[in-house]
Amino acid sequence: MNLRPCCAVITLGLLLGGCSILPRNETPEVYLLPTTATEAAPHQAALHESVRIDTPQAGRALDNDRIAVVPQGNVITSYAGARWSDRAPRLLRDRLLDAFRTDGRFAALSSDDAQLRADLELTGDLRAFQAEYVQGVPVVVIRYDAQLASGRSRKIVATHRFDIRQPVAGKEVPQVVTAFGQAGDKLADQVVSWVSKSATQNNGTEEVN
Repeated sequence: MNLRPCCAVITLGLLLGGCSILPRNETPEVYLLPTTATEAAPHQAALHESVRIDTPQAGRALDNDRIAVVPQGNVITSYAGARWSDRAPRLLRDRLLDAFRTDGRFAALSSDDAQLRADLELTGDLRAFQAEYVQGVPVVVIRYDAQLASGRSRKIVATHRFDIRQPVAGKEVPQVVTAFGQAGDKLADQVVSWVSKSATQNNGTEEVN
């Protein structure tokens, strides 16, 4: 007796039945990291160095597209029904790259997507990219441990920890996202100034802090 057709019918019935009882996944709201349009400030002189901006390293809690939140203590979770348009480290990388382009001081810019050689390479670790509740009020925290290295010697030129804290004007997700954008703008401005100063003082050859 051939049982294969019967088994196939039973299996198909189970699959169809399973489809009817599985919960439907809600489509999350996808958010871009907002930015404030700014004009490039006048500078004393252009810099001849080229810079490559690498995607920061991050732990699993941050290396994803969830909008992270620390509601209390050491508990980290994410906002339900909301996602970033990309992984948090790449969002920060792209924000930094846009800031350097707007600044216009350096001769050439690239990212680690192209893996091009550059005079200076900006890399680092993303330690925090989250909303934290302080006495019941959310505050966006971005903590970036940056390293600037010579593209030729691979030696570290400079290191710096950037710690940005931006209050949120409310507790709704769109308000949190707006605060993330403001914090990202502040961080990007500080990083561009720091890299420019380091390049001017050290020419990509000396190791300093």
